[in-house]
Amino acid sequence: MKTYFKWLAIALLASLLSACGYNDFQTKDEAVKAAWGEVVNQYQGRADLVPKIAQIVKAYATHEEATFEAVTKARSAATSFQITPEVLNDPAAFEKFQQVQGQLSSALSRLMAVSENYPQLKADGLYRDAQSQLEGIENRIKVARNRYIVAVQDYNVLARSFPTNLTAMAMGYKVKPSFTVDNEKAISTSPDVDFGGKK
Repeated sequence: MKTYFKWLAIALLASLLSACGYNDFQTKDEAVKAAWGEVVNQYQGRADLVPKIAQIVKAYATHEEATFEAVTKARSAATSFQITPEVLNDPAAFEKFQQVQGQLSSALSRLMAVSENYPQLKADGLYRDAQSQLEGIENRIKVARNRYIVAVQDYNVLARSFPTNLTAMAMGYKVKPSFTVDNEKAISTSPDVDFGGKK
């Protein structure tokens, strides 16, 4: 009889643990981290491309020193921002990440607009290749960001839904920040990468 109650207690405990959502939190938290890793990876790819583009443009547009300085400063801020796992749980740090990436997007837009004043630059094969690479990276950033938004949404729904919200409170699983609408407008606009009539 004691064995029967022992197994009954184990079965009850197992069913309670599976219903509490603990494992779901682990799965969704890992999905958020993986999606975030891809966002960071794509932003890093863009930051790595910036010096190449700036160097090509600088060869033609020698009078655009303020633009080059703005791009260099924005890239430096974006690459020096410490991207730690805590960023995913700290709305202020997440907002700062969005801000520095938005500043780099804005500076890149200004840099790419410079090419409109320099027909020789627009005709340069290296510049066109760099523009094409930048366009591809900007598209991958959008895809990665969208995947992150979906992963965060799934996690946050679990953290706010009953009865898993009780597990979230007990285990310290807080709602994670996501890209905001205002900042999304700023950083989701790809820099102008006009290919000079290329279709």
